[in-house]
Amino acid sequence: MDAPTPTQSVLEGATGRVLRSLARVLMRYGVSVQAFIDLAKRAYIGAAQCDFTLPNRKMTGSRLALVTGLTRKDVQRLTSANVPSDERALARVNRAVRVIAGWRRDATFHGDAGVPAHLPLDGATPSFSDLVRRYSGDIPVRAVLDELQRNGSVTVHGSEVRLADRGLPSTDESGKLALLGSDVSDLVDTVAYNLQADPSRRRFQRKVMYDNLSREAVTEFRRISAERSQQVLEEFDRWLARHDRDVTGSTAGSGRVRAGVGMYFFEEEITTTGAGGSK
Repeated sequence: MDAPTPTQSVLEGATGRVLRSLARVLMRYGVSVQAFIDLAKRAYIGAAQCDFTLPNRKMTGSRLALVTGLTRKDVQRLTSANVPSDERALARVNRAVRVIAGWRRDATFHGDAGVPAHLPLDGATPSFSDLVRRYSGDIPVRAVLDELQRNGSVTVHGSEVRLADRGLPSTDESGKLALLGSDVSDLVDTVAYNLQADPSRRRFQRKVMYDNLSREAVTEFRRISAERSQQVLEEFDRWLARHDRDVTGSTAGSGRVRAGVGMYFFEEEITTTGAGGSK
């Protein structure tokens, strides 16, 4: 077998890092290595079907086997089985985000102090029912209210609905796991795009990191980064809302594109040999 090229070695090392982080989550939830192998095989098949087709040629089981390196038996088994889906959990999260974001930014639903008001459940604008109809499409008001109560985003006092806080809506365990697939895949897709894109068309991909910080500095940075990142995200949210057809009701412009920006905080304890020194 030929030795891996430098590029292959770097790619395999990078993949190993991603998979180690993923493996921690999978093992915590009892997903066996064999189940993961089937998921990986299914991912190869899905990628081949989307990105490795030939013009005017049907993607047959034989070609899928050739492109992915799987056996035809594996291809047949995995393409005929039910595919696990996180779409319902993601839909719940996205619906909650849209309603809470609309409540935060839309002055129609604010009080005199310019902050999200306590809303009557029903009635004329501003009401919670009107908020849901405006920002959650045709989803029943009761279903949205139940979801927001369940995940702790709102509280109900008699016939009045109150926003629990001004941050993003809370997310339950299944929602957080669905975001694992959504957010990580978005980041990987951006990295993959930038590997091939013309420099003038590369997508924004940056991070800032230092690796010899005190715990006290990290505690303060965690607070500062959360506060300022929230401010930036709210600014982006207002801009995107002004251009989203579901919010504006406009049909202007061409195509339908999903776009956004994600931010996240990370930290890792590094084994030290003494104060100020790293291993």
